[in-house]
Amino acid sequence: MDGVGNGELFLIVDDDELLRTRLARAIISRGFRAITACDYNEAMRHLDAEKPQYAVVDLNMPGRSGIELLESITQVSPYTRCVMLTGYGSITTAVEAMRAGAWNYVTKPADTDQILSAFNSRPERHSRSVEIQYKPQTLAETEWEHIQRVLADCGENISEAARQLGIPRRTLQRKLKKRAP
Repeated sequence: MDGVGNGELFLIVDDDELLRTRLARAIISRGFRAITACDYNEAMRHLDAEKPQYAVVDLNMPGRSGIELLESITQVSPYTRCVMLTGYGSITTAVEAMRAGAWNYVTKPADTDQILSAFNSRPERHSRSVEIQYKPQTLAETEWEHIQRVLADCGENISEAARQLGIPRRTLQRKLKKRAP
């Protein structure tokens, strides 16, 4: 991939609507076509209609995971190159993604150029040290994302989110008043 598409199709699957739409716009501006999905089910509906050349798949989504989606994509559309995109980067999940069929693995935050370059290089799967584009999150970033995910799963109900997180409601409110790391 030389960075300029020729109308090839990208499937972008991420539960974060802002990231999904921004990435789609950036991909389109580089000459590709893009379709987006917020979860496994929507992605599979798109795959039934079209077979994209490229897919960017978020690891953690509501419902079925990105790993499960990767496995399904490799069965339904074996020529689609998939890059796993995640905010929860670890060597374990990178290896799991590669085994599920990922072409490469990129941690958030990542810009469009980093994501596109992940399609250019494929880590050597048989070497002992798989080189993966990996930038670990700070503890504060991981905590913030976890709190936001639990809060979203609870329908923005702070009391329920605090119960599920096992922390007092006032502590959760203080954490939410701080800016994201």
